[in-house]
Amino acid sequence: MQNILPKYDDPLFSILLIVFLGFIIAVVAYAWEAYTKQKEHNSLLSFLEKFESSECNINTKNLVYKEHMLTPLSTLAKAFEHNGEYQKAIEIYLYLIKNIKEELPQLELMEYLGNTYLHAGFLERAKTIYLDILSKKPRSPSVLYSLGLIYEMMHDFARAKETLLPLKTMEEDTAELEAFYDLEALIADKKISKEDKSDKFVKLYKLYPSFYRPIIEQLFRNDHARAWSIFDENRIEDILDILWFLDSSKLDMDIINAYKPIMTLYYIKGFIDTLPQISGIFSLDMLAIAKSHGYKDGELYFSYMCNNCKHIFPVGFKRCPNCKAINSVKVEEQIAKATTQNDNSLF
Repeated sequence: MQNILPKYDDPLFSILLIVFLGFIIAVVAYAWEAYTKQKEHNSLLSFLEKFESSECNINTKNLVYKEHMLTPLSTLAKAFEHNGEYQKAIEIYLYLIKNIKEELPQLELMEYLGNTYLHAGFLERAKTIYLDILSKKPRSPSVLYSLGLIYEMMHDFARAKETLLPLKTMEEDTAELEAFYDLEALIADKKISKEDKSDKFVKLYKLYPSFYRPIIEQLFRNDHARAWSIFDENRIEDILDILWFLDSSKLDMDIINAYKPIMTLYYIKGFIDTLPQISGIFSLDMLAIAKSHGYKDGELYFSYMCNNCKHIFPVGFKRCPNCKAINSVKVEEQIAKATTQNDNSLF
């Protein structure tokens, strides 16, 4: 026996000992990795149980998962979401997340699940999912943007701005979005006086002229004199609807008489008696000429197109309801016959 086993001072003994210890370490490491993965999977299942519902008529409990099912089922879930059948999409995403073992596809599906909850209006559930994703993958710009949107919809603008900090470290351009959160926070602030609020609106406009439309809209509501002080004759078409619905008590005739397009607009509205020269805005010129020839039933109707996704909406917006882009609204006017009552002022 002594001839078979090497002695402790034999170099071969040291080699066998190292191999044995390496084998033990490898087995322990493998077992520990398997244990932690199983623990994470169980934790994920426990997390997903909070989102399960018995309202869906898709039965996935008895469905045996196969790898080739991932693409068709995720496509089906997106189709359900596109059609507004959010509960069905949610059920499919939950089923896929439970059955997929790889972390990256899991996180991608969880983001889809969070987006579905967001589109369905379940903000708290979407927020919980996004935070769980970020705990595992902090450098995820799309999730951070979505989380900021949720905080914005909850009017928690301080936390919305916090989501921009990691985006800045990833060299994302967040300046316009940060200004947008400042603007929304200022609009929602009920404690500040009207005078101070107007001052801050003007300062914000000087820093970010691209927010001209939402800022001048708020100023016309709070302090029309300050609104006229930042009036830009080159951007009349951006606020044509705001000027059209503006109450006569908020008009500044000195400024109006200096610019043909708004002179034409208020001639149509009946606030100016003399027909001005051609304004250069086709719809206004057509209505003004028609009125000068005795036709007074003309009216402007407005629609609002997103320059990013090209969707059209009947009401204005600061953030596109479809693609969530900011500063993307384009005002489009059309001529129509006036309704019986056309003096409804929005300002």
